[in-house]
Amino acid sequence: MKTEHILYFKNSNEMKEINSNTIDLIVTSPPYPMIEMWDEIFISANHKIKEYIKNGKGFKAFQLMHEELNNTWRECFRVLNEGGLICINIGDATRKVGNSFQLYPNHVKITSFFQNYDCLILPIILWRKPTNSPTKFMGSGMLPTNAYVTLEHEYILIFRKGKKNRRFKPKSEKRYNSAYFWEERNKWFSDEWSDIIGKSQSLENYSDLRERSAAFPLEIPYRMINMFSIYGDYVLDPFWGTGTTTLAAMISARNSYGYEIDPEFSKVFQNNVKKIKPLTDSTNKERIATHLNFLKSYIKNKQVKYTSVHYNFPVITAQEKDILFYSIKDIKKLDNIYNLEHEKFSYKKKYDKEVHSSLIK
Repeated sequence: MKTEHILYFKNSNEMKEINSNTIDLIVTSPPYPMIEMWDEIFISANHKIKEYIKNGKGFKAFQLMHEELNNTWRECFRVLNEGGLICINIGDATRKVGNSFQLYPNHVKITSFFQNYDCLILPIILWRKPTNSPTKFMGSGMLPTNAYVTLEHEYILIFRKGKKNRRFKPKSEKRYNSAYFWEERNKWFSDEWSDIIGKSQSLENYSDLRERSAAFPLEIPYRMINMFSIYGDYVLDPFWGTGTTTLAAMISARNSYGYEIDPEFSKVFQNNVKKIKPLTDSTNKERIATHLNFLKSYIKNKQVKYTSVHYNFPVITAQEKDILFYSIKDIKKLDNIYNLEHEKFSYKKKYDKEVHSSLIK
């Protein structure tokens, strides 16, 4: 299998390089309006934003920031296939502008936009990022009534273009090969993710970039890509940053496009691509090992009927029988295009025959 990953260092409010109705999945985390670290990005697009913030008109600045994001969301809607999904990681903002401290509900503004574009709004995921900092509480200490609730979660918003699910050929090989494990389904499709820790990007050697990038852990786009696409699909990230979504697409054997206004971030991505082969194999090994560990506890109460076709380990459901993982065999780069060749991932662990037989009914 071969995949292609194309990067464009330009504003994603015009994605003329991509034809309409050609993208299968969009996974992104945009700049968050009213979070100070991204003020300059929005101000560079509309100088009125700076004036509104300076004059204490926070809500007007908030609205203008979302108008800038809406230019990209329109393009996302255009390029997405009917039945395709848009997954957006976004956090709300709390901020004091002028004399007023308040919440700026980013997830509400984005949801409203896609609702007006006649997208289906699907159940959201709360990504909880708790902190134990003793200074996280704001307001008047232990005295009512002026303290504020701590904001410790972000949202993963999910929208579908059109009114119907994607259609696949019966028994589509790529779809069945793209299956996830039963226990992964139960974990991934929960409406709250508390097992993913927000991490700082590895920008120690790029001090000039650190203040322009926020953490978008690899596990988030990796899960979304595996949940909502199949091998060979086209994934887009219109706010590419350091390229985390592209890395996840590479590991998952999907094609991808990325748009980023700051070409300096490509330095971080190129450094990460050097590690992509072992990262892909370690990701596959971890998923399989986690599955086998799960089975040890599962069989205390139940037996398993099915065996993986490609790896000969037990699986819970018939839909998992054809599950297949890919390694990266070769990478070729030409300008801002990465061409990858994938091959079947070989898992060489020898299973204990006694344990294996106890798993299979």
